[in-house]
Amino acid sequence: MRRERFALLAGGGTAGHLQPALAIAEALVDAGHRRDSIEFVGSTRGQDGQTLAGRGFPFTLLPGRGIVRSLRPRDLVANLGAVGGLALAVVRGFGVVIRARPRVVVSVGGYASLAATLAAVVMDVPVVLVNVDAVPGAANRLFGRFARASAVGWDGTPLPRSIVTGTPVRPAIAAVRREVADRRSARAQLGLPEDRPTVAVFGGSLGARRINQAITGVADRWKDRDDRSIFHIVGRRDWEPVSDAAGPGPGSSRAVPGLALARVPYEERMALVYSAADVMVCRSGAMTVAELALAGVPSILVPLPGAPGDHQTANAMVLERAGAAVLMDDARCDGQALADALDSLLADPAGLEAMGRAAAALGHRDAAAAGARVVEDHARPPVREGSP
Repeated sequence: MRRERFALLAGGGTAGHLQPALAIAEALVDAGHRRDSIEFVGSTRGQDGQTLAGRGFPFTLLPGRGIVRSLRPRDLVANLGAVGGLALAVVRGFGVVIRARPRVVVSVGGYASLAATLAAVVMDVPVVLVNVDAVPGAANRLFGRFARASAVGWDGTPLPRSIVTGTPVRPAIAAVRREVADRRSARAQLGLPEDRPTVAVFGGSLGARRINQAITGVADRWKDRDDRSIFHIVGRRDWEPVSDAAGPGPGSSRAVPGLALARVPYEERMALVYSAADVMVCRSGAMTVAELALAGVPSILVPLPGAPGDHQTANAMVLERAGAAVLMDDARCDGQALADALDSLLADPAGLEAMGRAAAALGHRDAAAAGARVVEDHARPPVREGSP
């Protein structure tokens, strides 16, 4: 007889939703649950299928996408299609819950979580929310009143029955070391001088145009300085225009005399980047902010304007209030403002060290295991053999 699933993990569509779910799933396996008893319900959009393939977890991908907040005719037509896709996803979501008979449904947010979580609420299956942004997304706000518990990344997240577990991050980030020897080694592996204060810049896998333009301006102002390094992760979308306009190719570096500058379109070795950097300049998505905290890296955070619920600003303010980051509005992030902010920080090494300690104090090294315990605590008892 086929056994019931222990858990359905519902949500995806972006790495920010899927990666915490994967970390919690792996923690549940470590706690003794069979890998095939944990099923993912994700989205046909994005990279869910590719990310989940080969990991040993069964998964179901549902159609649908988010609603565009616009009254333009083109967007209204697209929204009609989105509503149709969501209706189909809801029907299939009920089918998944009926088939799987899960003891608990874990909603990690996003539109991909709606169908299975709605089915769980209607069918009285326990629901646990996982929310890694400081501001809950629309789906988690909708289901918060029905959830048995909400595992949240940050204290003060406005969801009912919240338990602060932290945000699960990649094991490599948890292993980052930032002693002097570690920083020198990381810089050398990134092709930078070992002994120079280093600014690392990251705008996500596609890149952040405003940040890219601003750091290009900083590099121009610093071009004659032989006491600074910049490691600029441009992003795939902006790589060609930035590299054509401003310098060295992938993995290359312009070194002494003058500024040491390396530009790459993408960097898989983010643990090295966090280890090498005296300060990071980046957006403030939930995963990035959690990684900065766990690695203990000072930062200048430039929240993405227009993010739903302005959640990136809320994320950045968690670090800013703790003295771990400087918050810079996207509209004023240009070469001059960013250079001034960086000059001020780099002129005060002791202050930077204090910012790093403040960031590290916010990190949760056991976030995945803590989230898994919340899931276990609120799952209903297993169905006994022979029970209907």
